[in-house]
Amino acid sequence: MSHLIQTPYTVAVHDLMHRPGEMREKPLDIIVPEGFGNAVIGVKTASTLHIDSRFESLHDGILVSGKVRATADGECVRCLIEVTLPVRVEFQELFAYSFDEAFDYTVHDDYVDLEPVVRDAVVLSLPFQPVCQDDCLGLCPECGARLLDNPGHEHEAPIDPRWAALAGLENLNDTITKHPVDTDAEGKS
Repeated sequence: MSHLIQTPYTVAVHDLMHRPGEMREKPLDIIVPEGFGNAVIGVKTASTLHIDSRFESLHDGILVSGKVRATADGECVRCLIEVTLPVRVEFQELFAYSFDEAFDYTVHDDYVDLEPVVRDAVVLSLPFQPVCQDDCLGLCPECGARLLDNPGHEHEAPIDPRWAALAGLENLNDTITKHPVDTDAEGKS
C-alpha cells in the first residue's frame, strides 16, 4: 500500500531506478495548487510554473536538476502598488533510494516529489523587499500620496505645538505701525 500522495510535482522514476548512467529530461508545466512566497510577494495559487527537469540515475539515488520559470506577484514595499516579477531559478537535489541522514529527500514508491525542492528554491530567490523600480520614492509620510506620481509634492512645515500660541503674533509689528499708540495722550488722562 502506497503512502505517497501524488501531486502535480510528483514524477515517476521507475524506469531510471538502479540503472546508473541512465538519464531523462522532462518538461513540467504545473498549475500551482497552493501558492507560496513571503509576506509581500509570491507565486499565487493557480498560476503556471514551468520546470525544465533532468533526472539522472546514480548508484545511491536519482539526481534531479531543474530550471524553474514562474511569475511572482506582490506589492512594492515603498509605495504599495502591485508588482509582478519574473522568477528564474535553478536547483539540483539527490533523491536517495533509502533513508539516510546524509540526504534530505528520498524516492518513495518509484516517485520523486519535487514540491519541497521547487518551493525552497523559488522562495529563497524572491526579494525580501520587492520594489516597483529601484528609485521608488515611496509614499508621502503625511498624506500617503505616491511620490513618483508627484515628485514636487510638498507640505507646509509643521508648527511645533510649544510655539503654536505665538502664531498670532507674527502680524503684531504691522498692527503697531498702522495704529501707533499715542503715549502723550495716555499721560494726560
